[in-house]
Amino acid sequence: MTQRLDDTDCTSDDDASECAKLQGPGYLRYGDDRLREECGVFGIFGHPDAAALTALGLHALQHRGQEACGIVSYDGQQFNSERRMGLVGDHFSRANVIERLKGHIAIGHVRYSTCGDPVIRNVQPLFADISTGGFAVAHNGNLTNAVTLRQELISSGAIYQSTSDTEVILHLLSRSKKNRVVERFVDAIRQIEGAYALVSLTNEMLIGARDPIGIRPLVIGRLGSAYVLASETCALDIVGAEFVREVDNGEVVVITENGLESHRPFPLRPARPCVFEYIYFARPDSVIGGRTVYDIRKQMGVQLAQESPADVDVIVPIPDSGVPAAIGFSQESGVPFELGIIRNHYVGRTFIAPEQRIRDLGVKLKHSANASIIRGKRIVLVDDSVVRGTTSKKIAKLMYESGAREVHMRISSPPITHPDYYGIDTPDSTSLLAATMDLEGMREFLGVDSLAFLSVDGIYRAVGFEGRDPRSPQFTDHCFTGEYPTPLTDQSGVAIPRQLSWLAEVG
Repeated sequence: MTQRLDDTDCTSDDDASECAKLQGPGYLRYGDDRLREECGVFGIFGHPDAAALTALGLHALQHRGQEACGIVSYDGQQFNSERRMGLVGDHFSRANVIERLKGHIAIGHVRYSTCGDPVIRNVQPLFADISTGGFAVAHNGNLTNAVTLRQELISSGAIYQSTSDTEVILHLLSRSKKNRVVERFVDAIRQIEGAYALVSLTNEMLIGARDPIGIRPLVIGRLGSAYVLASETCALDIVGAEFVREVDNGEVVVITENGLESHRPFPLRPARPCVFEYIYFARPDSVIGGRTVYDIRKQMGVQLAQESPADVDVIVPIPDSGVPAAIGFSQESGVPFELGIIRNHYVGRTFIAPEQRIRDLGVKLKHSANASIIRGKRIVLVDDSVVRGTTSKKIAKLMYESGAREVHMRISSPPITHPDYYGIDTPDSTSLLAATMDLEGMREFLGVDSLAFLSVDGIYRAVGFEGRDPRSPQFTDHCFTGEYPTPLTDQSGVAIPRQLSWLAEVG
């Protein structure tokens, strides 16, 4: 039976949607020198407050995407959808919104757009009516053959409503000749390449899936008799769910009133999760492989201190991302840890400045020097990564201006030399600092007395291995090594367009 979808796509009062459209030289988006978060997914089956719990889960996953959020629920008669530009707390903390999302099944998504513009038609979960009924899907990751599949589907008559790579999955589902929805789902994901953690919703079931090597994360939890799927364990914690296990690489889990079923439609392959979950993306209190991300990041700092010590007076983290590694560096080196930089957590994501000299002051809106800690000291700045290097350069300059005698920089990950195609919005190689300069060139560009990065083997040791196995790497680490673990079909001679169509959405 075909289901009816109540979909409220309210954007008229969303300043975020207007900010996202601003362009030109006067537009400054804070964090442009950072790795962009991927996305976060959450799903729950068998709870009367499914939508409210999904909203809470999305709150916990907000660090994975701040441009848009959405929830789809099913109440036994129809699907209900709310998709908004902006933060979860701006929209899903209101009782009247949650009341519209009735049902005991729900899925949700927080988004940073790595494929497709930040407009409402790309906000997930995406929904479609197919012959087996309504189907909603939320996706963390990026498909590396989405453009190729899109062109094939359009040439055969498909009509696309978004520029998101995720819509490919709905079209493949719709065209499958299989009878059962789970079989159609498996048929669809067998045709896609790249990285994905999916949560999907029908009128009878909640479906979760990870790509064949498990690049993107997905975990299973229990809340009483209800099952929960989430990108990270921190989302289980906020709703009071008990962690059960991670969804295995290449596994499809189907949750119905009869419980959880596991399907393994792909040939068994070694898992290669994204190493950036440990370095940057996952929340520090999340647990991966039985260890908290916080402990692993501290260990990265320990490894960094062993590999690249510095004769200094104080260890200063670049907040907030550099804090755990700086603690580990301090503990290993015996040099005091101090908050020499204070972060302003209330800075908006955008700032309009008409003149270059005003835009250059933008770093001070987010980071301020704690001058009493810095003045006259030899300091080490610790951070988790350097992308373009522009913000790191400004922070180093700020330290000198605040009286630092020497400024050294230590990075708790290897140099980023290659772009990502699996859901991390990295610049192309020409904009990556480490891809265009050697170590000495980077040091001069950043204006520091010394610069060192953690080695690739150091990352692996911090996570618990003896080092990287070159014959069968334990992680997806292409940003450091250039070894991409899946085909890059859409990269065959043509770069992936940042926007897949020229249709502009207004309001």
